[in-house]
Amino acid sequence: MSTHGIASRGWGRFALIGYCSLVFAFLVLPILAVVPLSLNPSSFLVFPEHGLSLRWYRALWDSPQWMRAFGNSLSVATATMLIATPLGTLAAIGLANMRSRAKPLIVALLSAPMVVPVVIVAIAFYFLFAPLGLVNGFAGLVIAHTVLALPFVVIVVHASLQGFDFELVRAAASLGARPATVMVRVLAPLIAPGIAAGAVFAFMTSFDETVVALFIAGPDQRTLPMQMFEGVREQISPAITAAATLLVIASTVLLGTAELLRRRADRLRPDRP
Repeated sequence: MSTHGIASRGWGRFALIGYCSLVFAFLVLPILAVVPLSLNPSSFLVFPEHGLSLRWYRALWDSPQWMRAFGNSLSVATATMLIATPLGTLAAIGLANMRSRAKPLIVALLSAPMVVPVVIVAIAFYFLFAPLGLVNGFAGLVIAHTVLALPFVVIVVHASLQGFDFELVRAAASLGARPATVMVRVLAPLIAPGIAAGAVFAFMTSFDETVVALFIAGPDQRTLPMQMFEGVREQISPAITAAATLLVIASTVLLGTAELLRRRADRLRPDRP
């Protein structure tokens, strides 16, 4: 290859890296802007700050409303994760074994909550749950969030099943193992990283969800995103930036955990060298 061609490839790679860096900065910098604002000692949102203070983090800790909202979000997200993870795992296993022409249609139906605008989904949940008495209760909120989180679990676990040798499952069954034993002792350990990553995504989906909660949840089920939304609408306080910063940190940690689990699942795939 000529020197001119090598130089062209080098400049092209440099331009691509620069372009990706600009896109990354465009997406991330507005999110990171709340971090210095959360350390603002003033009662108003000003930038740049004239000092640093943990005042608004202490305000969150001392506020019964914020702590109750955090507890509600944690409870609903945990319940959603515990329900959506096994359901999504079983659905992913069924899809991996399916050879029917209806498989694309089933995948599309399972993915519908991810594609349909969330406000439409929220309105549909409201009109469905209202006659059943599931509005203004934890049960309805958990069911709605489970429906929203289920596609993420199915997609992640189904990806971890690509290349999985189901002959191992058949061999265990031929030796007399019951289906539950095969699932617990053979299949689940081999795809455990994928299942764990799906559980992380299910938890995140519920913990960060706002629109459906506004339609389904009542005053006693106010979640952390709902509390932030109400704070922005009624009275802007720097405490909102502190809560937003904590959500950004939690989301980053959970996404990093999910990525590590995904890489571990890829390394454990039987088709990899």
